[in-house]
Amino acid sequence: MFVSPTGTQPHVDVETRGSQHAGEVYITARPACDGECLAQAAALCETVAAVLDRHDAAVMHERHFATEDGLAALGDARAKALAAFDDGVPPTRLLVPPSQCGEISGITVHAVAGCGRPKVLPVGQRPGGRLLEMGAWSYLAGCDLQGDGAGEPGGQARQMLDAAESLLRSAGGSLHDVARTWMWLGDILDWYGEFNRVRSELFIARGLLLGDGGGRLPASTGIGIGPAGPRCCAMDLVATLGEAPRVLLSATRQDAASKYGSAFSRAAVARTPAGRTVYISGTAAIDRAGNTTHLDDAAGQIHDTLMSVWTALRDAGSCPEDVVQAIVYCKTPQVRRIFRRQHANMRMPHLVTVADVCRENLLFEVEATAMTKT
Repeated sequence: MFVSPTGTQPHVDVETRGSQHAGEVYITARPACDGECLAQAAALCETVAAVLDRHDAAVMHERHFATEDGLAALGDARAKALAAFDDGVPPTRLLVPPSQCGEISGITVHAVAGCGRPKVLPVGQRPGGRLLEMGAWSYLAGCDLQGDGAGEPGGQARQMLDAAESLLRSAGGSLHDVARTWMWLGDILDWYGEFNRVRSELFIARGLLLGDGGGRLPASTGIGIGPAGPRCCAMDLVATLGEAPRVLLSATRQDAASKYGSAFSRAAVARTPAGRTVYISGTAAIDRAGNTTHLDDAAGQIHDTLMSVWTALRDAGSCPEDVVQAIVYCKTPQVRRIFRRQHANMRMPHLVTVADVCRENLLFEVEATAMTKT
């Protein structure tokens, strides 16, 4: 196991937002650069449990980012520290290379408080989502949705999307209710074109993607991180049933991704239990014509990407100070070092991990979730 030299306690960002109806809690937890993997996992899970307990919160989404050894350690630690919060829905377990602190990159959690416990919904033979009923509308989180693991990646992607539709139907909804998806795609550079074909065909059939490239597409991240286990892909989603999300196909600095074959919006705005949430899609250094900028220049791509994220937030009626959680994807450890050096004091709550982006020449990607403080 990797042992890193400094620090003792996990680095934890907790962002809360509240209304008269509910509260939302976002937890971004990264391991300390000290101690071995089992101790890091225990400290992370115990810290997350303490935050959930303090807010009397129920989990909607939970994700673990780690190597195989790190995921095993987190699984053992979670079974002990988070047993009181385990409703049967598994966390999304994502395989990533070692972080600068070892086998574990971190944990992200989105939880709700003050509005009851969500109902667990199955997908096939396993729990696959949580439904929170808020009177005239409902909030749905789909977690670690996968196919059966058989066949080529394109077939597995269709099975994954079928699982998402099954979950939505069980909640009384459809793909039209989806505000945000996360597509976890192992070996993305080998089959991203095939994934886009499968997704676009389904979205066309369901009326989300129109022939001119327009439509009502969810915000999304598609990134080169695969799920633990034999399957090559998995997905998470957020949907609002009874109050449709608003989508922004394009943004000031970037045109619609659907114009170059990728069926997602740049951002979406949705009603969530504690108010209004802005979901910024995975964003990279791409100009309005769809071309990669700053080729072979990690620092330039980092700057360009962040400018596009900040602009998209403003387009959606939010700002960087509203960000409650972000994930930063760096193609290599070297790109990660450049990001850390340039933005060591960035206050936005974020987790950093190494992952391939959807093009070989893209070195950096960021996604963000924002809620206005009330």
